[in-house]
Amino acid sequence: MSNLAIIPARGGSKGIPKKNIKLLYQKPLIVWSIEDALNSNLVDRVLVTTDCQDIADISIQFGAEVPFLRPSQLSTDDATTESALIHCLEWLNVNERYTPDRVILLQCTSPIRFKERIDEAINLFEKEKADSLLSVYRYGRFLWRNKKNPEALYDFNSRPRRQDLVDKDYLYAENGSIYISKTDQLIKKKNRLFGKIALFEMGELESFEIDTVDDWFIVENILKKSINHV
Repeated sequence: MSNLAIIPARGGSKGIPKKNIKLLYQKPLIVWSIEDALNSNLVDRVLVTTDCQDIADISIQFGAEVPFLRPSQLSTDDATTESALIHCLEWLNVNERYTPDRVILLQCTSPIRFKERIDEAINLFEKEKADSLLSVYRYGRFLWRNKKNPEALYDFNSRPRRQDLVDKDYLYAENGSIYISKTDQLIKKKNRLFGKIALFEMGELESFEIDTVDDWFIVENILKKSINHV
């Protein structure tokens, strides 16, 4: 089974200008995900889809393939990640007659992945005979929703103690780090998730997504401490 890792990275970034190639601790943000994919024993190819030549140049420098620049209409604020994935797959089919069995989507805004996480996710995908997979972290806090008409997502009349929580009591938060999809169904459904879905659990420290300057500061310090204590 062939596994293609695709890392989407468009040039437009409003919250943090040029975020995808801005230095995060020791290297550009996108490079953390490129190196994670290249270090996988189960990923066959690592490809970056971008509309930005600067991102393309840095990605190639660090070992990823960038065989095309993504069209501008697929790189707007409203464009979906799926549209970029499907464009990439169609380009590879037309120009290389190459279609992988599975797509491993890595979002570079989630740069903290401990060693072998991608291979562990692929192995779980195979073990579960899944059609698609997403990475999550276990969330054991007591949640509410609807501020104007508060609604608890737990039974506050019988408040549990955190140390007494069992598997069925936990919620799982999508962390945006790793997605796996069967290629044919990804193209057909135009969605990364479908069919039998597997949840791949990662740690909370691996689950920070960079959207703001505060996120950047937190992630940079986690990476710094992790690397310095290896």
